[in-house]
Amino acid sequence: MVDITQTERDALHELQLGVEHVYRAYGHLLAFHHSLGRGMDHLAEAESLFRAAGHDGYADRLRDRHLPAGAVGDRWSYELVEDFRHGLLAAVSDFENAVREDVAGGVEHVAEREQQRRWRARARRDE
Repeated sequence: MVDITQTERDALHELQLGVEHVYRAYGHLLAFHHSLGRGMDHLAEAESLFRAAGHDGYADRLRDRHLPAGAVGDRWSYELVEDFRHGLLAAVSDFENAVREDVAGGVEHVAEREQQRRWRARARRDE
């Protein structure tokens, strides 16, 4: 068990939960990236089919306007993924690691470890 105060334990727990939610957001961003990529693949196929069906105007609009367009502004989804991963995700993860090292000697899940210890101790008394 790590010898830290309850307030330190609570702060580390909140920091950890915050970082975990940032990781979850990254997962959602990856899902967005993959879904958008699949959608763009379908649009590219529609371009080919419209052209084969003699609808060059629709095919040209897909080719010239929609397929090269960015997901957000002019940015493609892979750029958003890279910026997020190397930006906020890396920054909060590095921060959490440094704080945890300083406050708890690098031990992870300090709140859960304490809860586990208490629940196991209680269970042993009831045997």
